[in-house]
Formats: sequence, C-alpha cells, structure tokens
Amino acid sequence: MSQSLPEWEQRLAALWQQINAIAPEQLVAGVDALAAERPEADPVALFERACVRDTAGLEAEAEPLYRAALASASLDPYRQARASIQLGSSLRLLGQLDESERLISAQLQRYADPAYGTALYDETRAILTLTYLAQGRAVEAACLALTTLAPHLSRYNRSVAGNAAEILKNAALASSWS
Repeated sequence: MSQSLPEWEQRLAALWQQINAIAPEQLVAGVDALAAERPEADPVALFERACVRDTAGLEAEAEPLYRAALASASLDPYRQARASIQLGSSLRLLGQLDESERLISAQLQRYADPAYGTALYDETRAILTLTYLAQGRAVEAACLALTTLAPHLSRYNRSVAGNAAEILKNAALASSWS
C-alpha cells in the first residue's frame, strides 16, 4: 500500500530527528531508502537526498540532486528557497563562486513577488554574504550583513542601514576610480 506524501514526510522527519544519534552514512542510507518509495523524479525525494548528502559533507554528490529538484519547478516555495540556499552554499564550498552568486541572487529576486512569500529571506542574504566573502568582496559582504541585521535591531535600525548603504556607495565609487 502506498503512503501519502504527508505520511512519508512524517517518517522522513523522524529519521532527521536522529541526526545526532546515527552515523552520517546511516542517515544517507535511511533517506535513500525512504526516497526509493517515491517516484524516481519526485522533487521532494530528490531534495531530501541532496540535503542528506550536504549534511554528510558530500557536496559534490548533493549538487546534481539539488539541480534536479530545482529543475522540476514544482517544489513549494519553502523547499525551493532551501534548495537554492543549500545548492548555493555547496557551490561556494566547491569553489564555483560566480554560479553560487547567480543562484542566490536569483533566489533573492523571487522575493520581489509578494505571492512568493519571504520564508528564508534573511537566510538567503546570509548565504550571499558568505559567497561575497569567498569572492574577496568583504565590504559588500559586511554591508549586506548589516542591512540584513538592521531591521532586527532594537534601536539604530535606520542608522545602521543608512551607514551600510553609504559605505557600499563610497566603496563602489572608489573602485570605479581605480
């Protein structure tokens, strides 16, 4: 008897709860076994297989699975954001910095559509910050981090955001003179 997606996801969540109690290879095997219960091109199963490999430090194995899940264009916005963030992070770790930046920037563009929602917006900006750092773009990284943080401060929100914008503008002007 085939289980519904919500039932399958409950079993998957129970497995993920064991992350600190079992070896990474056991977690990978467990997720793969659950994924085998879904259709071969099931985007959620592909996404979960990518996640577990990422968690186990197998970024190169995770990459094609994330790509396949994203290519399906049928992940819900939350998983789609997670897949973009996690693939962007994996690409950064694999040294594919320009592609990481493009992928994360494209995810940020999705948030411009009010219907898309804002789940993981700040997290997306945090991963872009890490990519900027890896690219040697420390000023842009710091300014992006500060503008992401500013709305969460109890005071000085406008000041922090404004100063970060001014620093970024001055850095852009200085580099254009170089």
